[in-house]
Amino acid sequence: MVDNICFYSSPIGLLEIHASETHLTKLLLNSKGGVADVVSTGVLTNCMTQLDEYFAGRRKLFDLPLQLEGTAFQRQVWTALQSIPYGQTISYKQLAIKITNPKAYRAVGTVNGHNPFPILIPCHRVVNANGGLGGYTGGLHIKQYLLRLESGKS
Repeated sequence: MVDNICFYSSPIGLLEIHASETHLTKLLLNSKGGVADVVSTGVLTNCMTQLDEYFAGRRKLFDLPLQLEGTAFQRQVWTALQSIPYGQTISYKQLAIKITNPKAYRAVGTVNGHNPFPILIPCHRVVNANGGLGGYTGGLHIKQYLLRLESGKS
């Protein structure tokens, strides 16, 4: 089945959102744009509404049907990411401990980098143990923006 695609203009750039009729299938940062399919699916409309609320500072938790495809370990990390409270950060090691695999902090970092739903699954809330930002697939400037937004300093 072919995904429906829409482009969302956000404060951090153009986001490309893919969805089936019932679930979001991926969200891409730094999209170059293109031709979008019909955006009439309720899933895409709901996602854009929730992103509007998030960027306006009125939404702290997303409630969207995500189609998570990956290994059991990847899904475990992505689920744990969703439990990091808005405006807070944890380290890669703390996240590895949270999933009861304390030595897997490097693997946790790799899984973070393959998050199919950045922002919606808040991988930007994971930082280095020393407080440094670490990496971010969309670029550190986006991670900094999202963390400032959530701290109320945007």
